[in-house]
Amino acid sequence: MTPARLRYTIVNIGGYMKLTKYQHACFALEHDGQTLVVDPGGFTRDYSQPDNVVAVVVTHMHGDHWSAEHLRPLSGVPIYAPADAVEAMRQSGIEAIAVDAGDSITAGNFSLEFCGGQHAIIHPMQSMCANLGLLVNDRVYYPGDSFAEPPRPVDTLLVPISAPWCKTAEAMDFLMQIRPRLAIPTHDGVLSADGKAVCDAWMYKAAEKVGCDYRRLDGESITLP
Repeated sequence: MTPARLRYTIVNIGGYMKLTKYQHACFALEHDGQTLVVDPGGFTRDYSQPDNVVAVVVTHMHGDHWSAEHLRPLSGVPIYAPADAVEAMRQSGIEAIAVDAGDSITAGNFSLEFCGGQHAIIHPMQSMCANLGLLVNDRVYYPGDSFAEPPRPVDTLLVPISAPWCKTAEAMDFLMQIRPRLAIPTHDGVLSADGKAVCDAWMYKAAEKVGCDYRRLDGESITLP
């Protein structure tokens, strides 16, 4: 049965947020003592459970974006994901709530707006799973495994830079198209240190072109206005 579409009022929640970037595609946002966790997957070996987690978002079903090991300690915390990812998690004993592109919800101090809908194509011979872009508090945008555009201009972009579906030139174009104030590289767990340096050098060029601050955070936190 298709789950009912979620439609709630989006609250423009102001104030500072702290963003912590973990390995590969995982990050957490903290706002007024509450925390949102996004894509705590199998490649995120530096992940440690934040305090006061009010929600988790899993953008799609691939194992580098969620792991039972990271999600089991969050029993009772709502986990939002596409329907096919919900089913995959259920098979591992993890309960989650299905959401779709166009859905909007409020989770504690966070407004969550979902967009996109499909994982970027890796190869025509392989069908792709669902994938959701995520806009948080009208300010922070993360496309998951895609280059889906946010529904409106954003302050901060988490930009994927390396994957079987992604090449650096595409990531550069995406950054220049979105034109955020701040861009933080993500989805880079398949890169060596040298590979990150090469990709970053090109991403800096794209960021400079549009007056964007491109900043790598490896296990670090930053305060967002």
